[in-house]
Amino acid sequence: MKLKGHQIIIFGLPRFDASIESTNYTTAKLLARENEVYYIDNPFTLRDYFRLRHTPEYQLRKEHFSLTGHSLIETDIPNLKVIIPPILLSVNFLPENGLFRAALRFNEFLIRTKLKSILKAYNIRDYIFINSFNFHYPTLCDGLSPKLEVYHCLDPMVLPFNRRHGVVSEDILVKESDVVICSSKQLYEEKKKQNPHSYFVANAADLGHSSKALNESLPVLPAIAALKRPVVGYLGAIERRMDYDLLKEVIIANPDKSFAFVGPVSREFVPDWFFSAENVHFLGSIAYDDMPAVIKGFDVALIPFKKDEVSSSIFPLKLFEYLGAGKPVVAIDFNPDLKEFTKGAVTFCGDAASFSAAINTALQTDSAEQRKTRVTIAAENTWENRVDAIADIIHYHLEQVIHP
Repeated sequence: MKLKGHQIIIFGLPRFDASIESTNYTTAKLLARENEVYYIDNPFTLRDYFRLRHTPEYQLRKEHFSLTGHSLIETDIPNLKVIIPPILLSVNFLPENGLFRAALRFNEFLIRTKLKSILKAYNIRDYIFINSFNFHYPTLCDGLSPKLEVYHCLDPMVLPFNRRHGVVSEDILVKESDVVICSSKQLYEEKKKQNPHSYFVANAADLGHSSKALNESLPVLPAIAALKRPVVGYLGAIERRMDYDLLKEVIIANPDKSFAFVGPVSREFVPDWFFSAENVHFLGSIAYDDMPAVIKGFDVALIPFKKDEVSSSIFPLKLFEYLGAGKPVVAIDFNPDLKEFTKGAVTFCGDAASFSAAINTALQTDSAEQRKTRVTIAAENTWENRVDAIADIIHYHLEQVIHP
């Protein structure tokens, strides 16, 4: 990593203590290996306050909400501290108009006031500011003076809550940032039209965690171990992105297999048929620590995302988590860029027949040599490598563009 000895402020969309590991906080932790990093937690709104005020998440933060205070939450990483913004107005319900933008500017003023107190208290001056996909606050840096402003664009805008104002806000953020880093080629192609200093750095996986599945002494999660073999599994959110029509054909064609779906279920997107199928099992959410024990129980791992404009820009973390665990992976060919990174180790399919055939081929031909190849490919796509690439881009702009 060329970027060393800098002060970096990262404004992330996920909260730092979220149960699921995030790209945003992982980036902060890895940049903190060589830099002094401050992670701004995603702010609580008044709605969050009334909904979460009796939870451990609120109790952890309640001493740090002060508008002008400068207390920080320490982490187990020496160079990483967490900033808790003040509680903000709930404004997302407003229509996209001048009133909303005025209310948003007031919320940004509150966060900025807290930040200025932190900057002064800890003598933070020549710092880098990274907005890590928190597009909800596009002009937060107005009135601050970072030496470089970076936007890390991680996903397409899909959910109605995000699209309501996010499309306009992200457009502002992309144009006003010094550097834009995108997690997929399609996002990169879109953003470079707005900002020529746009780059593509793909998502990755925590190989150190997923590879625990290779440990012979690690027991398979009991809920997976109890299923009839072979187990064809998917780990992740079960929601809009899934191609349920294709899956239905595959499941009907393979009654001898158990299809396990592990993760939170968005019930409104899942057809009723799936809940009554005898060989389909919804196992619910799991803790991040249990991920290796889940994947170890899969004989074949799936990525059944539908082919559409949204999925074509997705670079799923689970792809390299599966490979890091040595598992054969069968996926729909939703994003052609993934083939470049998987080097023939993943079978990408265009229809139910080829998808079903790929599952059966994987079950019949899996070998120790193939598992070794998959782990090797995963090792080329670790967070350490990706964050080093991000750091090098930032270093380049500091040294060659801003201060040539």
